[in-house]
Amino acid sequence: MAAPPASSLPLNSSLAIDVDHLSKSYREGLIFPRIHAALKEVSLQVTRGEVFGLLGPNGAGKTTLIKVLLGILHPNKGSAQVLKLPAGSKAARRRIGYLPENLVFPRHHTARSALYFYGRLSEMSNSQIAARENELFELVSLKGRENEAVRRYSKGMRQRLGLAQAMLHDPDLLILDEPTDGLDPMGRSQIREVLEKMKNRGKTVFLNSHILQEVELICDRVAIMALGKLRGIGTIDGLIRNHTQENAAALVLEVIASPSSIEQLHILPENASVEPIVFESLVEQSSAATELTSTAAQHLSRISIPSIDQAGADRLVDALRANNISILRIERARPSLEQVFMNIVGAAK
Repeated sequence: MAAPPASSLPLNSSLAIDVDHLSKSYREGLIFPRIHAALKEVSLQVTRGEVFGLLGPNGAGKTTLIKVLLGILHPNKGSAQVLKLPAGSKAARRRIGYLPENLVFPRHHTARSALYFYGRLSEMSNSQIAARENELFELVSLKGRENEAVRRYSKGMRQRLGLAQAMLHDPDLLILDEPTDGLDPMGRSQIREVLEKMKNRGKTVFLNSHILQEVELICDRVAIMALGKLRGIGTIDGLIRNHTQENAAALVLEVIASPSSIEQLHILPENASVEPIVFESLVEQSSAATELTSTAAQHLSRISIPSIDQAGADRLVDALRANNISILRIERARPSLEQVFMNIVGAAK
C-alpha cells in the first residue's frame, strides 16, 4: 500500500528538529587506529516553518549531523528527533525531502520520468505522482521542459529538478545539502524563490551551505559549527551583536573637497583613507552628482574608514561641516555574516 502524503500525517510538535547532546565518533586507520570525534555534544532545535542554515568549514561535522537526521548514521551518544519522531525511523523518513549535494540523475531520464522514478522509490503510486508533477514543474520553473532529457539540462535546471524530487511526496521538512553550489546568480535567485514559497506554505527548510551571502538572504536562523562543536546559533542580527564589534562598523563618505585639502585639516581617524572620485563613475552611482558643476566635480573625494563607532562618526561629520565641506553621500556598513563566521571559526579550538 502506498504511503499517504506526508502533509496528511498528524503534527505532534512545534519543533521540526530536536537534537540533544549528540556525539558521533569514527575509528580511523588499520595499523594505528585512532578515534575521530565528528560531533561533540551538539544540541540544537529547529522550529517548524523556519528556514534554518547550518554553516561551518570543511570537517566541521555538518554532513555527519545531516546523516544522523536522515538515519544514515547512528550517534554514539545523545538523541535526535525529527518532527517528534526518532531520527532515521521509517515514519520520520516519510516526512523528509532530501536533496543531496551534486545529485546525479540517470542520463536516460527526462524530468518527468525522473520524478516517477524517485516517486516510486518513495512508495508513491503513479496517480499520486501525476497529481503532483505539474504543480512541481511550475513551482521550480521547468514547465514546458519536463519532457527534455535531463542530460541536456544546465546545472541550475538539474538543481531545480532535484528540489522537485525532494518535494514530490509533500514532506514537512526539506533537508538540502549545498542547494545553490556552483550556480550563477540567476540560478541562485530561482532556488531562493522556491525556498521562500516552501516557507510560505509552512514547510521547514534545513540547509547546509558555504555560500554565506545566500544564507544571509534566506535563513531565519543559522548555526555555526567548527571541529564537531556548535559554536554559535541564532538570528543573523543576534549573531552579529554577539560576535562582532557592531558599533565599530565601516564608514564611507563622498564629499566635495580635494584629498589634499581634507588631509590638511587633520580631522580624519588614523585608519582612514581618502581618494579622488572620477566624475563619470560617480554619475552612475548618484543622481545628485549630475547636478554638480564641472568645477565641483574636479574636487570629489571618497573617505573610507574600516572601523569607527557612532560617536566617532558623529564627530567626523561635525568636523567636515564646520570646515564647510559638503557631504554628498554617507554610508555605514553593517558587519556581515562572513565576519561573524570568521570570528567564530577563528576562535574555535
